Amino acid sequence: MTVSTRPLKQDLEQAHALAEQAGEVLLSWSGQLEQSDVGHKSAARDLVTAADVASEKLILAGLAELFPGQAVLAEESGSHPGIGGSGPRWCIDPLDGTVNFVHGLPMYAVSIARLDEHGQPELAVVHLPRMQESYVAYRGGGAWCGERRLHVSPVKTTEEAVLATGFPYRRHLLADNNLENFQRLFLHQRGIRRMGSAACDLAYVAAGKLDAFWELHLSPWDVAAGGLLVQEAGGVVETFRGEGSWVFDGNLFAGHAPVVEDMRQRLGANRGPEWPDMGDRS
Repeated sequence: MTVSTRPLKQDLEQAHALAEQAGEVLLSWSGQLEQSDVGHKSAARDLVTAADVASEKLILAGLAELFPGQAVLAEESGSHPGIGGSGPRWCIDPLDGTVNFVHGLPMYAVSIARLDEHGQPELAVVHLPRMQESYVAYRGGGAWCGERRLHVSPVKTTEEAVLATGFPYRRHLLADNNLENFQRLFLHQRGIRRMGSAACDLAYVAAGKLDAFWELHLSPWDVAAGGLLVQEAGGVVETFRGEGSWVFDGNLFAGHAPVVEDMRQRLGANRGPEWPDMGDRS
């Protein structure tokens, strides 16, 4: 390990420890939620719970202690400006897969990433408390689950692939709600999975358990950590336009490059500036 990469790895280890602590908070709430502990945000499907809030509070306190002055973008509490207005920024989702959590399903995660001054992820943790799995990566250091280095699937076509996707909470209000894309791919793949957590989907793409993922109307905290995992596992992460920021543009493909290109062609996704606005961040 070079001197230049040592601090990044150390920061990742501290972020990983925070994610595991937040996971313990979530597990302590599992099966304990009362009706009064569950609310909703932009749509009735878009839930927030006391567990989300408690997990985020722990992470924010930990980041403030470990990395004072660094900015944070958090799902539940929004932006927390850092000192100086530039430099690293943490991007956190304290509970990705809240609907699963509320319904007692195991696919949910704590997602923590740090973005550099250019808005690109440089370290990532996706921790699945119920599955007792942590997926971690830092730029140039590969992606790992425990002692196992991760590699994306070698599959090259959608016909051989198990894909994953999701649908926006406000799908009843959006023309581009991903249903048409689902229909286009439905007859041209081995299987499609709907996990209910983009962070879990991307971690499983990085691990080669899923072959590729696509989705619209995502937020940075949904994808920043998982996207870096995929990249460090040898995959690609791209926007539907093929340009811009996959962290902030709200839409992406992720997986082994040949499968992503095959999906892009089938969906006609590289359509340039007339492609509709993907934002659904309310």
